[in-house]
Amino acid sequence: MNINKPKPWTRNELILAINLYCKTPFGRIHVRNQDIIALADKLERTPGSVSYKLANFASLDDLLPREGASNVSKLDKAVWNEFFQDWDGMAYESETRVSELLDQPIEQWKDIDILPEGKSRETMVRARVNQGFFRKMILASYDGACCITGMAVAELLVASHIVPWSVDSKNRMNPQNGLCLNALHDRAFDKGLITIDDSFKVVVARHIADIPFKKAKLIRDYDSTLLTMPKRFIPDERFLQYHRQHIFQG
Repeated sequence: MNINKPKPWTRNELILAINLYCKTPFGRIHVRNQDIIALADKLERTPGSVSYKLANFASLDDLLPREGASNVSKLDKAVWNEFFQDWDGMAYESETRVSELLDQPIEQWKDIDILPEGKSRETMVRARVNQGFFRKMILASYDGACCITGMAVAELLVASHIVPWSVDSKNRMNPQNGLCLNALHDRAFDKGLITIDDSFKVVVARHIADIPFKKAKLIRDYDSTLLTMPKRFIPDERFLQYHRQHIFQG
């Protein structure tokens, strides 16, 4: 009998691990990461076990050009697929489980202001919780830097939706529908003044390109710039195509 056999991971533990994986830059998935240490302590596991599990998830992402650890279980795959098939529901469930682990109501944990009672309150809490998760997930994927300019001032970064939040409710939380942009280029992208072509290069609208260079410098400087690609959750070409066809001003 092997008394050192590691205890199997439960679904609830995997949900918490995937939550942390989504919010942790690749370069910070290691045993010294304080968030990994904290989760390990709550789960009564070692930091090595948790960091290895997070690294494992990379091997389940078909879009990554790298391989993670290979010791994945059927339950790992099942819970991972749950996230990919229902980002909205699983993001909220996982954040709720984190709040339970912290023994802190999610409204307090997320610093959500007083809201109306009833169903509208529940809807607003869910929306704000998911928006916060989406931001952390996108910024982590892009190592906390704008994918056009490289700006890395967190207060000036936005988790931009490629297909707007109001247009596609199914993909509101899909990280492949997100870009990390600075506030100016987020606004330009949202208004269709710039878009991203099928080579992942910035395209500036013609009427912006016609403005004297100095008067549109901060936009025109980045025409034809190749995006800095995320370490995970590469933008889906279908979403980029929608932006080019329906939002970009051409």
